[in-house]
Amino acid sequence: MRSSDSPADPRHSSRQVPTAANRGLPMNRKSEEQNSHLKTEAAVRNTINAPAALPDQFNATPAIKDRSRYSWGRVLGPGHASCSSVTFFISGSFMAPGSQQTEGEGGGGGSRRALLPNVDHRNKHDICGSCAAFTNIFITFPIYKVLFRQQLFGVCASEGLRQLQSEGLRNLYRGLLPPLLQKTTTAAIMFGLYEDFSRLLPRPKGAPELLTRSVAAILAGTAEAVLTPFERVQTLLQDPRHHSRFHNTAHTFSFLLRSEHGVWECYRGLVPILLRNGPSNALFFALRGPLKELLPEAQGHATHLLNDFICGGLLGAFLGAMFYPLNVIKSHAQAQVGGRFLTVREILATILKEREGRVALLYRGVHLNYHRSILSWGIINATYELLLKVL
Repeated sequence: MRSSDSPADPRHSSRQVPTAANRGLPMNRKSEEQNSHLKTEAAVRNTINAPAALPDQFNATPAIKDRSRYSWGRVLGPGHASCSSVTFFISGSFMAPGSQQTEGEGGGGGSRRALLPNVDHRNKHDICGSCAAFTNIFITFPIYKVLFRQQLFGVCASEGLRQLQSEGLRNLYRGLLPPLLQKTTTAAIMFGLYEDFSRLLPRPKGAPELLTRSVAAILAGTAEAVLTPFERVQTLLQDPRHHSRFHNTAHTFSFLLRSEHGVWECYRGLVPILLRNGPSNALFFALRGPLKELLPEAQGHATHLLNDFICGGLLGAFLGAMFYPLNVIKSHAQAQVGGRFLTVREILATILKEREGRVALLYRGVHLNYHRSILSWGIINATYELLLKVL
C-alpha cells in the first residue's frame, strides 16, 4: 500500500486523515455499511430469541399455557418429534436435529446437550423405544412369571408366588432372553414404525389426522407380530411342564423348527396376537395425548417424568385389562407343542370348559396384570419421553 493511501495515526502525525470525500467515495458509504451490519446482527438476535414457527399439526392441538415448556413429542404424543425440523426442549431453547448444543448456547450453562447428535432424528424413536422396553423387562419379569402361571393354570397369585419360590432363584429369570429380544424389538417397531407410517401414509382431503394415525398404529402393531416366535419360546420356557424338555432359547427354537410344522410351529397363537396388537396400538396412541392434557401442568423435570409415568401406566393398565382374554387364549395356544392348530373359538371353548363355564375365571390374574401394566407401561412411557429429550 502506498503511504499516501494509508490512514495516518493522529498521535504521531498532524497530517489530515483521508476522508471518504477526498478518496472519491460517497460521504455516507461508511455509515451505510455500519448500519447494515448492525441491522443484520439485530435480525439474527431476533431470529434466535423469537419462538420458532410451528407446523400446522402443532397449532391444531389443544391450547397449552406455555408451549415452550413442552417438548415436541410431549405435546403431540408419541413419535411427533421427527415430523419437525427442530426439537423443543423443556428449557424453551431449540436445536436442529443432528446439531449439538454447547454450554452457553440457547439459554446459558443450563441448556441440554444431545447425547447422540449424529443420529438421524427419525431413528431416535426406535432407539428410545428399545431402551425403554429393555429397562422395563428387567424390572417386571418376575411379576410377569406369576401372571403367566395364573393365565395358564388359573391359580391365584399366592400359589404362583409359591411355585416360583419352590423353583428357586436359579429359575426366576429362566426365559428372560426371548422377551428381552422380543420386547426391545417390538417397542422399537411400535414407536418407530408408527412415526414412519404416520409420515408416509397419504392424507386425503377432509379426512381427520386421527384416522391416518390410527391406520399407522394398526400397521405398526401388525408388523410386531413378525416376532411371535419369541413369545412362543418364552411361553414354553416358562411353562413348568416343559422345564425338563427345553433347556434354553436356542434349544427350544431348534426343536420347534425340526417339528412337523417347521417354521409355522413358531407362529402358534398368531391370530390372537394380531387381534390384540393392532387395536391396542391404535387406542394407545389416540388416547395418549388427550390423557396427558387432563393431568396437572408440569412445573419441572421431575413432574414431567411423573406425568409421563402416570399417562403410560393408566393407558397400559386399561388396555391390558381390555385385551386380557386374548392373552389367555394366546398363552394356551402357545403352550401346545405339535398337533393340529386350533382356532381361537376352539381354544376359548376349551378354557371355559376347564373353568366350569365361568367367564369371570377367564379373567383370573387380571388384577395382577393391571398392576404390572401400570408399572411396566409407566416405565416405558416415561423412559421413552426422557430419552427423546436427551438423545
